[in-house]
Formats: sequence, C-alpha cells, structure tokens
Amino acid sequence: MTTAETTAIPGYLAGTWDIDPVHSDASFTIRHMMVSKVRGRFATFAGEIVTGEQLSGSSVNATIDADSIDTGNEQRDGHIRSADFFDVTNHPRWTFRSTGLRSGDDGLVLDGELTIKGNTRPVALALEVNGVGPDAYGGTRAGFSASTTIDRNDFGVDIKLPMDGGGVVLSDKVQIALEIQAVLRQS
Repeated sequence: MTTAETTAIPGYLAGTWDIDPVHSDASFTIRHMMVSKVRGRFATFAGEIVTGEQLSGSSVNATIDADSIDTGNEQRDGHIRSADFFDVTNHPRWTFRSTGLRSGDDGLVLDGELTIKGNTRPVALALEVNGVGPDAYGGTRAGFSASTTIDRNDFGVDIKLPMDGGGVVLSDKVQIALEIQAVLRQS
C-alpha cells in the first residue's frame, strides 16, 4: 500500500528494523558553569523500529545502557554514574517507547515515554527520515535523526550544584540528539 505520507520518503518500506549501534549515535549536550556546553554520548544502546504500511502506524522501542556514558573524562563519567546523577547500580537501563507519530509544525514528531532512573515522562522528538536504501551486504538500511530537550529534574537527576556568586554548575535543560541507522530484518 502506498499513501501520500509514505511517497514523500523515497524507498519507504514497511517492516521491522534493528538499530545498528556501530553506525548510530545517542548523545547529549548540557550547559556547564553557565558559559559553555559539555557533550557526551552513550556507547551501548539497542532498539527496534517498526515502520507501518502507513507512516503513522510506525513505532520505536529502545534501551540505553546508562553505564556506557562517555563524556571524554573518566573522572566525570564516574561521578555521573554515581547515585548523585544516574545511579547506574540501581537503574542500569533507560528505555524509550513510542506512543505515536504525527506531523508537527516543522516536520514529523515522534511522541513517546522516556524512562530514566525509574521516572517515566512523555517526550516529543523532532524526527527526520534521512533516507532508505540498499546496503553493501544485500540488505536495506534506513537513517533517522531525532532531537528533543528534557528537564533532567523530571527524571530524578536533580542534583543542585550552585556556584559561588550565582549560577549553577549544570543547567536543568539537556539537549538529546540521535543519529540512527537501522537494518531491515530479513523475513
């Protein structure tokens, strides 16, 4: 079945896709000391994307290994893994489950539920379908970009680190960026 919403994506296919973590990236940016931004990424994550006959019938389920954080500084990463921040001993995995896909003002929006440290909150990700096509191994790949901004306090990452003279060491807002490449499962 071809609909107007799927013909806008050349090569669109309905099916089940596995996220290829080798060719994907799950990263974040947070303001640090009121003057700059620190970036980090997660090395271990997995997920499944199901594209429906109609794009609006698609879904995503994904997990992130919170212990796999990498900000480029092992001491900082160790602190982030601690109970002060992620508490990876008690909350080793984060999850995302989509609840719907819709058109937004600037394109597609993937609505879902994000769970961090046992706290589940709704999130809306701006979604871009980058393309669908054959790979070098006889399979089919699809590429997606997604982004959102969350308030870390909503997810129990609520440590307060005030600075002398005003301001905070870390902002409450965290920008999340995903670059996802997925492989179509063979039937």
